[in-house]
Amino acid sequence: MSREPYSIAESSLVFFARGKEAQYLREVDDELGALIDQYEVASIDTDGDGFRALARAIIDQQISIHAARSIWLRLERFCDGVISPETILATDNEDLRACGLSRTKAAAIQDLAQHVVGGHIDFGELESLDDEAVIEVLTRVRGIGRWTAQMYLIFSLSRPDVFAITDGGLRRAVEKLKGLEPGAPPELIEALAEEWAPYRTAATVFLWTALHAQPD
Repeated sequence: MSREPYSIAESSLVFFARGKEAQYLREVDDELGALIDQYEVASIDTDGDGFRALARAIIDQQISIHAARSIWLRLERFCDGVISPETILATDNEDLRACGLSRTKAAAIQDLAQHVVGGHIDFGELESLDDEAVIEVLTRVRGIGRWTAQMYLIFSLSRPDVFAITDGGLRRAVEKLKGLEPGAPPELIEALAEEWAPYRTAATVFLWTALHAQPD
């Protein structure tokens, strides 16, 4: 998901068109290389606070960028700018829903908060695990699937080789890049993306940048 900044960004994940990742991607994929050449730089705002990053990813699930941003800003205001496990657990489900969260997403963020407060998720420990192990831990939380965990890997841990095949925007960007018909089999898109390893995150960010640059 291409994401607009929701508030002042504390950090960014930046890829330069002449950086090592982009140079490698050019060598393995001419079409992706041509796309990269359209941009001096591609970047996303990141959040080192694991709980915030996951809460944002939960909100982002299956809704538009603009709708997600609006909900996040309302939640920030309600929590006086402090979105943490403690502030979420101190907020009842109906107040979360008043911020725009669905009942399912409100329950998911509350369950995540309980996992953190209860010691079942340790964000410091997650940093030491490989990608698949992180996904395995996070998907124990109600409402967190593989896509949400992969967004955490990108937006919080800045892992270098993540490709979220269930991200609709990313699939559309690959379809356009490769001249595929809309709705191309996910297996085909994932196979094409395997050529971009070990820099699939960089490829993703360049593709998101191109997608976001297109007029609505």
